[in-house]
Amino acid sequence: MWTLGLTGSIGMGKSATAAMFRDLGVPVHDADAAVHLLYAGAAVAPVEAAFPGVTRDGAIDRPALSARVLNDAAAMARLEAIVHPLVRAEENKFLDAARRAGARLAVLDIPLLFETGGDRRVDAVAVVSAPIAVQRARVLDRPGMTEARFEAILAKQMPDAEKRRRAHFVIDTGRGFEAARHQVEGVARALAGPGRRG
Repeated sequence: MWTLGLTGSIGMGKSATAAMFRDLGVPVHDADAAVHLLYAGAAVAPVEAAFPGVTRDGAIDRPALSARVLNDAAAMARLEAIVHPLVRAEENKFLDAARRAGARLAVLDIPLLFETGGDRRVDAVAVVSAPIAVQRARVLDRPGMTEARFEAILAKQMPDAEKRRRAHFVIDTGRGFEAARHQVEGVARALAGPGRRG
């Protein structure tokens, strides 16, 4: 089974692209969704122990936690040391299930794939990209988003040009999602088509 890491900066269309792989019947593991579930489950006790007062009604209060770790590298490192192994365990369960189901291709949707070294755990990487003007318009159209917030988020992410350089595949959503769908189909064929390892 081939494992494809799917990544892309904010506003590039990564979630829509992940849905296109799902539409083709490719199993997709969403790292962000896994964190959301963990913040209402297995991560609650260890995170509350490390950051007392960040839970509410049995789940982690994300704004409260964010306020505790924002601009504090040591606190962020403590949080990641708790959460990353839990996310990795969920990822491994997902990959085991995909193998048992006979999948020829599985996608790991990881926003900070390169930044966290996740690219070393996959067979190939697909980066979702779009021109900066398209990205900016999409992001600034989101509720509550400001130019300053957008710039702060970009500052934490590897530049798009560097992601594109390191990728095996680039899926360009700047020409519309129908064109992107054809690119997704091409990637799926390349990795899971006839004669590929199962």
